[in-house]
Amino acid sequence: MADIRPFCMPKWGIEMTEGTIAEWMVKEGDAFTRGQTLCLIETAKITNEVEAEYDAVLKRLLVPAGEDAHPVGALLAVFAEAAATDAEIDAFIAAFKPAETSVAAKAGSAPAPAAAPVAAAPAAPATPARAPKKIVTNRPISPEALKLAEAEGIDIEPISGSGRGGRITYQDVFQALQPDRAASYKGAAPLPAEIAAIFASPLARRLAALHDIDLTGLTGTGPRGRISKKDVLALVPAPAAQAGTVVFGAPFVPVANDPVVQPFDKVRKVVARRLTEAKQTIPHFYLRVSARVDELIALRKTANIVLGGVIGGKGASINDYLVKAVALALVRHPDVNVQVHGDAVHSFPHADVAIAVASPKGLVTPIVRQADRLHIAQIASTTRALIDKAQAGKLSYDDMDGGTFSVSNLGMFGIEQFDAIINPPQGAILAVGGVNKVAVERDNGDIGFESRIGLTLSVDHRAIDGAAGATFLQTLKGLIEAPEGLFQ
Repeated sequence: MADIRPFCMPKWGIEMTEGTIAEWMVKEGDAFTRGQTLCLIETAKITNEVEAEYDAVLKRLLVPAGEDAHPVGALLAVFAEAAATDAEIDAFIAAFKPAETSVAAKAGSAPAPAAAPVAAAPAAPATPARAPKKIVTNRPISPEALKLAEAEGIDIEPISGSGRGGRITYQDVFQALQPDRAASYKGAAPLPAEIAAIFASPLARRLAALHDIDLTGLTGTGPRGRISKKDVLALVPAPAAQAGTVVFGAPFVPVANDPVVQPFDKVRKVVARRLTEAKQTIPHFYLRVSARVDELIALRKTANIVLGGVIGGKGASINDYLVKAVALALVRHPDVNVQVHGDAVHSFPHADVAIAVASPKGLVTPIVRQADRLHIAQIASTTRALIDKAQAGKLSYDDMDGGTFSVSNLGMFGIEQFDAIINPPQGAILAVGGVNKVAVERDNGDIGFESRIGLTLSVDHRAIDGAAGATFLQTLKGLIEAPEGLFQ
C-alpha cells in the first residue's frame, strides 16, 4: 500500500485552538519537496508559513483557502506517494475521521454539537425524515455544506455550486432543500409559507412580515440575487417629518440612523479578552516622568548619517533609541525585567522588549530579542523588519512569544501622555508620549526652552514595588538625557 499521511491543523502556542488556511502555495495534484512552503495558516494574531517535512504529492485538498477557522487537529489535506490511487485516499480519509475527532478533543476543541431537530409542521401525514447518508465525492464542497447534505440525505450531484471554482456552499444545499423545508431551518419561529419560500436572508423575511411587504418578484442585491435587509428597508415607508421641526426655514426630515454592526474579528476577540483579564486581575499602578530629549535628537541626527548607510538609508527612529535605553535600564534593574506566572516571579538576565504595533490584524506586540546586546543599527533593522511583517500580516508565533517588557509609543499621533495596560505575563509596560517644547528656568535665572518627552510606567504591583519602578525610571531618564551611553 502507498505511503499516505494526513496534514492536520497544527497547534502553535498553548492558547491556539483553531486556525484558518490563508493561502495554499501548492495545488491538488502538485508534487512538493522537503522545505518547500505548502501554505499560510492564520491564527488569532499571526500568519505562519508551513514547510514540508518530506517529499510527497498533495493528493487531496480538503479545506480550501479562505474558509472559516478549523480546530487544531482537523484534517486539512492528504499527502501521499504519486502511486497512491483515489480509492486508497478515500479509504484513508474515511478511516481517519475518528482520529481527527480525537485529536481535536485533545487540543481543547469541543466536537460540533448535533443539529437541533426541526419541529415538524402540524400537517396531517408527517413527511418521512430523510435518512442520513455518507457522501463521498470529488466535487469541491464546504464542510458545513457536506454536513447538511449528509444530515438531510440529499443528492448533491444535481446541485450547481455557486462558490469559487464551482464549489458547493452551505446556501446551495440549503436552497436545494426548498420549498419542502421551512426557511426557519436554523431554529427561528415559522414564517408564512409565501415568505418562507423566497430567497432572502432571515432578517429580510422577518422585516417583510413585520411591515406587510410582498417580496414576490423582488430582485435582491445580495449574493446570487438574495434579498437582504437593505432591500426590504428600501420598501418601508419613511416616517413622516416631525411637525414644527425647522432647520434654517426648511422642514427637517429625519433620516435613518441605523448603526453599521461589525462583530469582533478573531484578533479583536483575543485582544478584548486578554486586556479585560489583564485590567481585572493585575493591580496596576502608574509612575510618570518626563525626560529632556534635545541631546538625543541632535545625536540621532548625526548618527543617522552613518547608520543610514548601514540600514537602508532611513536610519534609526526615536523609538529605536528608546528601546535601547529601556533594554539597558532593565538589565540594571532585573526586578523590573520580570514575568509573573501565578505565585512565581520569573526574572531574566537580558531584555526581550516587545513593541506595540498597529496592524491590519489589530494590535500586535512583536519582540526585539535581547535588545540590551544589540547596537542601535541592529535594533532599527530588527524593528523595521518586524513592523513590515506586522503590516503584511505575517508575524509568526516565534515573533511574539514571550517578552519581558513592552513599549507602546503614541507620540507620533500627538498624544502627550497615556496609560497603557500591562501585557501579561510581563510585569510592566512603558507608555511613550510625544515630544513637546516647554519653558524652563536656567541656572542663571533666564527662561529658555527645551524638548521633553512624557513617559508613563504601568506596573504590576504584585511583583514590582513602587521604589523599584521609580529607580528604573530614574535610570531610563538618565540614559535618554545623556544618550552617549546608549552606544557603550
